[in-house]
Amino acid sequence: MTTIHPVIDLHAHAGRWGSVGVDDDPDRYVEIMDEAGIDRTCINCIFYGDATMGNDTVARFIDRYPDRFVGVAFVTPHYPEEAIPELERAYDSLGFKMLKVYPPYALIPLTDPKWAPIFEWCDARSAVVMSHSDLGMPGDHLHRPRLFAEVARMYTNVSWVLGHAGNLEAGRVEAVEAAKHAPNIYLETATSWGGNGAIECAGQDRVLFGSDMPLMDARYQIGRVATSAISDEAKHAVLGGNAARLLGL
Repeated sequence: MTTIHPVIDLHAHAGRWGSVGVDDDPDRYVEIMDEAGIDRTCINCIFYGDATMGNDTVARFIDRYPDRFVGVAFVTPHYPEEAIPELERAYDSLGFKMLKVYPPYALIPLTDPKWAPIFEWCDARSAVVMSHSDLGMPGDHLHRPRLFAEVARMYTNVSWVLGHAGNLEAGRVEAVEAAKHAPNIYLETATSWGGNGAIECAGQDRVLFGSDMPLMDARYQIGRVATSAISDEAKHAVLGGNAARLLGL
């Protein structure tokens, strides 16, 4: 019998990014979630250099819809004296469940020692950390999938989520290979580059649905999973069961 789980979107953004028309209206988010069949959305705010401002933006989404949004923290290695106190506030006071890091903004590879205090804190907490990943795009030396295999071996208590699962075909191949060699690596599905077979090749136990809303349309992204050539049981795991287990939801 297929186990039915809530649909959980692991990858969405709050905050405003005017150059690409991003608006952070939580009411509109919930409308789209309802249309797409998404029960809960894990939401981060990486668009502001001030991590406290970003995390407060996320907290406002949760205050408005506490049953629909799950908090994802953001910190930057450029302000090491602020990163750990902000992580403690986000997790212990605001109740966030995951951390998002974004090497394209930091301009520091995931393996750089400047990340170490943040990742050591996460390792001690057995935290879930998601980062953008791709191969074949500008800046991919900062976050290509094979770098996750390195940090996964260094911080074994962290569950590492490759946002976009490498994105382009070359990145997807490298992401799947990294996951085969590191049991604490997970792959997240949101992409505008995924070809036929992208969902099928990654297995089911460590694949997590994400939409990248509002940068991408959640309805299209959920359709990629719903129409994939995997079993119904696997679809329910990818669309929510794996995320519920990983985040303790």
